[in-house]
Amino acid sequence: MVTTGQPSPATLPDLSVPPVEADEIVTGALADLAPTPGWSRPVLLDVDLLILVTHGHGTAELDFRALPCRPGTLLRARPGQVLRCLGPQLDATVVRWGPETLRGLEVDPDAVPAYRQLAGEDEDAVISEVTQLAVDADRHAGVPAAAALLRHQLAVLLLRLSLLPGAGQDRPAPRAETETFRRLCREVERGYRHTRRVEDYAAQLGCSVRTLTRACLAVTGRSAKQVIDERVALQASRLLAATDEPIARIGRRLGFPEPTNFGRFFTREVGVSPGAFRAAREQPLPVRMVRPRRPTDSPAPAGRA
Repeated sequence: MVTTGQPSPATLPDLSVPPVEADEIVTGALADLAPTPGWSRPVLLDVDLLILVTHGHGTAELDFRALPCRPGTLLRARPGQVLRCLGPQLDATVVRWGPETLRGLEVDPDAVPAYRQLAGEDEDAVISEVTQLAVDADRHAGVPAAAALLRHQLAVLLLRLSLLPGAGQDRPAPRAETETFRRLCREVERGYRHTRRVEDYAAQLGCSVRTLTRACLAVTGRSAKQVIDERVALQASRLLAATDEPIARIGRRLGFPEPTNFGRFFTREVGVSPGAFRAAREQPLPVRMVRPRRPTDSPAPAGRA
């Protein structure tokens, strides 16, 4: 399911997007994801999805990163990210799946690049597999016996995408710093709403603050404190852009009891106040915009745009 946020039900509009069951695969069109005609604002995703652009030219905004789209463009979005697709003629085939769909299969969806412009034989193969998956999902909708077929088709598609040149298979073997960084990212993802202290994460991981900082600098060029703060700033940006939740409540959800402290933090990290950021959410991204620096789970390059 795609929602425009996760606050109390009273703040959520009815987007009429059917939910995806835990082990279900659903295919459809790009318009199925739009909260309103024209994508006037971003949507906050709560499901894994692939988007294969089939027609038109436009721009996708994934976690505030502007990505040019044309036929053959592939997007990989994850739960919690914010998405908006702009372009009057832009259309795509969308594949959505639940959190249990790939359980037991040897495939890592996170190995698929967040953005890729396909071409040549790779584009032909991916289009063929996406098309067949969509046809079978429609033809066998509601047929329990077809579930295994769709699961394996999705797994094959994701494996193919993970093996594309430059998609990640040429990464160097993990170093100690890389593993430490990944462990930190997992802990930050679980705990960023409750603490931004590097000391707390060091204690949880059984290592020193110095070890965490050295790992973050080696992998990202940024300190552990920066990595943690950027994750909080990203979540704040997502909620400000994709929901109508009061700014003070967003701050409290992210560990800021006082609105003034949240405002100072957000302005320092993003470059504009929470109110100004929210006011600009319905405007397409300019060529250069102020946005949160790359967090631990963002596909954007390091540094501000």
